[in-house]
Amino acid sequence: MAELESPRAFSLAGKTVLVTGASSGLGRQIAISCSRMGAQLVITGRNEARLQATFAELDGAGHLPVCADLTVATELDALVAGMPALHGVVHAAGVQRLSPVKMLSEKLLREVLDINFVAPVMLTQRLLYRSTLVAGSSIVFITSISAIAGTAGVGPYAASKAALHGMMRCLALEQAKRRMRINCLVPSAVETPLWDDRLLAQAARHPLGVGTPGDVANATIYLLADASRWITGTELVMDGGAVAVS
Repeated sequence: MAELESPRAFSLAGKTVLVTGASSGLGRQIAISCSRMGAQLVITGRNEARLQATFAELDGAGHLPVCADLTVATELDALVAGMPALHGVVHAAGVQRLSPVKMLSEKLLREVLDINFVAPVMLTQRLLYRSTLVAGSSIVFITSISAIAGTAGVGPYAASKAALHGMMRCLALEQAKRRMRINCLVPSAVETPLWDDRLLAQAARHPLGVGTPGDVANATIYLLADASRWITGTELVMDGGAVAVS
């Protein structure tokens, strides 16, 4: 394969990318940043008004917003049925629920696992089954540093993200024959709606400070672009040095 020149290797021009959770937080910024790099976007989220607000911020034309709850099989099937050929998928939808294991309910555990693990895996399964993802495409799971470094009270969330790491490695091997890349992007504390006053306490643990949605979006663009064509089955940790000092 001929080497790409550096600027072109980082471009998303000519690529169609699906971003879940695009109605807020990391998903919203990832969608906006990808559009600025030339991608055509299919964005999805559960809140119609917020999804349309993201849609209005996208650069370029031809983008498609689809309001859907990916934990509902009929809505998931409808999303996939209307999907164009894809060069990339970013699984950014997620929910965080705090509960020490001693106080954990099965209802909370199932909710977190359904949204954070089952939904992205089954969406991926349907896209692969229908051959919607073209050869050489890239799948990015947005996970969390909590899947690697334990934190009291976030067991269900950490477990759901760690499960994606295991699934990602197997999927990367299964799809390598099609030159598809599957990776996890693993951010630590980032300023999103999932965070509140705890963000200030987290800042002291990060030598480079807490991250921004733009930091995560830039790394996502790299994993979607041809520049990362030799990277698969791994986790890219973005933690401002937190793990190094722990």
